[in-house]
Amino acid sequence: MPERVEPLVLGSWPTPLEPAPRLSVELGLLPGDLWIKRDDLTGLGGGGNKVRKLQYTCAVALANGATTLITCGATQSNNARLTAAAGAHLGLDVVLVLAGGPDGPPTGNLALDELFGATVVWAGDADDIEMDVRAKEIAGDLLHRGVVAEVLPYGGSSVAGARGYADCARELLVQAPDLEHVVVAVGSGGTMAGLVHVLGATRVLGVHTGAVADLLGRVQALLDGLAGSKARSGGHTEIRLDMDQVGDGYSHLTAGVRETLRLAARTEGIVLDPIYTGRALGGLQTAVAHGEVRPGQRTVLLHSGGMPGLFGHPDFGSVARIP
Repeated sequence: MPERVEPLVLGSWPTPLEPAPRLSVELGLLPGDLWIKRDDLTGLGGGGNKVRKLQYTCAVALANGATTLITCGATQSNNARLTAAAGAHLGLDVVLVLAGGPDGPPTGNLALDELFGATVVWAGDADDIEMDVRAKEIAGDLLHRGVVAEVLPYGGSSVAGARGYADCARELLVQAPDLEHVVVAVGSGGTMAGLVHVLGATRVLGVHTGAVADLLGRVQALLDGLAGSKARSGGHTEIRLDMDQVGDGYSHLTAGVRETLRLAARTEGIVLDPIYTGRALGGLQTAVAHGEVRPGQRTVLLHSGGMPGLFGHPDFGSVARIP
């Protein structure tokens, strides 16, 4: 299977790096400290960080002769939405294996999945491992009918996909060569792994969202793959990871996230999402409070997108309502 293929161009690069002075002051930093990397403005299908990964994983799929893309995720998966958009752009069929089941009219990302023409297969109460098994079963069934399907990993996080965030890290080094911290939500691990591969572990703070089990193992495996160090024994990277923003679980809106969404919206006019970027801002807030991120340090919050999912979240009304 070819992994070292030239990436496709599915987005608009580089994404902007914008100052956030009012939010910075609210967090306890200086006005010029905090900047937001706008990977919500990648262009394709409503934008988001998965576009960088899809440029690589879709290139591999095309090199393998695939005419169908299959991936899996939560009901409001950003990766599913953007895989559906990438398939439409490339003229490929898309099958999405999603946790849960149909529950009323589609909203948020699920409505966009259907708009882009993807076929949704409901997986019920399944975790990421079980959904991956189901996706591979569907690929096998299609192959028996003469259809070549490529199963893209949960969250787009493979070694190939993580290279998209090595690209992002190189953009950041041009835009902010003096950066000291990059804060990013961590779902399936590929975004953080790509950033750490280029920027080093000390500059990247990942905020766990509760998306997958064994997050540390996933990130380490991706880092080993990016470094070409699979043969190395005993290798380990001490990554910075905030594990305290998960709350009751991946899809649950915490009281802290409700407040960070309001804070970003009311200081900078920027909409974050409740699963990823809201938690990332919460992790940054905690890091400032604990002195891990200090005034005078150039800090970047990576806005990984996901806003359409906010409008499909059952607690959206409680986020938007003025207290």
